[in-house]
Amino acid sequence: MSLDKIELLWTKQLQLKDKQGIAKRNESVITGIRATTDGYGPRYYLAGHTDSAFLRMNSNSYLGLENHKKLIAAEAKAVDQFGTGSGAVRFISGSYQAHIDLEQKLAEFHGRESAMLFNAAYATMIGVLPQFITDDTLVISDALNHNCIINAMRLSKPAKKAIYKHLDMAELNQILQASKSQFKRACVVTDGVFSMRGDYARLDQIIALCQQHEAGYEQGIISLVDDSHGVGVWGQTGRGTEEITRTNADVLIATLGKAFAVNGGYVVSNRKIVDYLKETSPLYIFSNPITPAEAAAALKAVQIVDSEEGINKLKKLNKLSQQLRNGLTNLGFETLQSDHPIVPVFIRDTDKTGLLVKYLFAHKILATGLNFPVVPKGEEEIRLQVSASHTTKDIDYLLTVLSGFCDESNA
Repeated sequence: MSLDKIELLWTKQLQLKDKQGIAKRNESVITGIRATTDGYGPRYYLAGHTDSAFLRMNSNSYLGLENHKKLIAAEAKAVDQFGTGSGAVRFISGSYQAHIDLEQKLAEFHGRESAMLFNAAYATMIGVLPQFITDDTLVISDALNHNCIINAMRLSKPAKKAIYKHLDMAELNQILQASKSQFKRACVVTDGVFSMRGDYARLDQIIALCQQHEAGYEQGIISLVDDSHGVGVWGQTGRGTEEITRTNADVLIATLGKAFAVNGGYVVSNRKIVDYLKETSPLYIFSNPITPAEAAAALKAVQIVDSEEGINKLKKLNKLSQQLRNGLTNLGFETLQSDHPIVPVFIRDTDKTGLLVKYLFAHKILATGLNFPVVPKGEEEIRLQVSASHTTKDIDYLLTVLSGFCDESNA
């Protein structure tokens, strides 16, 4: 056999992605970190740029916990105690105490009866959503939901998929009303915080609509939210979109790989739901869990968020996010008004977005440009992400560089 023919096809596809400016395979390689100095936050060294240290504005580590001494110590202790790996899937070789402790803490943190770990948040959604969907189910999704939700819907093969315009509660209401008695069950799934923009789902309104219409579905309506960019990051105590909207979904999915700065994903709900998922979700049953050491580090991260130290980090994060938004507005950039640390800068042009990303890189700032088809045409943006490891001097430097770009563009 030969791969020559298929490689030719794939070469053309790769060339198209390069031309569109959406290629992802040419990743930066971080070779080292320079600690906080002179009022500036950490800087990152990249392969091929060893003489330069970069300000990172494209990290999901919103609380900057990845280098926290307590997390490192907890992980090192667990490695010494349990070794580096889990050995096998949990139903074969059992769970480690670190997994159980973390699941209990996550359930308590979210005010739920039970929690269940997966080895990634993406795997959590793929492993959970299809278990709620049958060939008699209507699944309803926000138009800007994350790729993991889109693919989970494809895999689940529902009776029907319905997409409502982003945050359009009137359209969601219309779909639920028009579909009564046509399906035994409905499942409404949404991001909590939308990763490209930093805006959020009105869970209070979504849950109210589900309650209003559930009598029209023999098996009711299930609400499911993926709040990977909200949990640990947002709300007075870091409980995310549920805290902001003062409403709980039936099923909450989140990640350990963003605010909690470790690895893995999880789902929380009532005990019967989690027990059902443990018996039915193939990505849980047939995949190794995160390592005991990762679980120990994640537990320490949740404990930190759920403490005075965590509250102070959230306050700092909010202050820095507002500093950046105010500065962008003063420079004439378009952004969304919010207090979430995802701060989009809408450029609305693919070429200009690419130019600004290159300009920032030339000035030792790492930022991510989002172009079509990752975002709709006309929605091209640079996504800036604030971390509690940043400082006011970091934000000032970023704004100074952006001001220079404006001056050069208008010259």
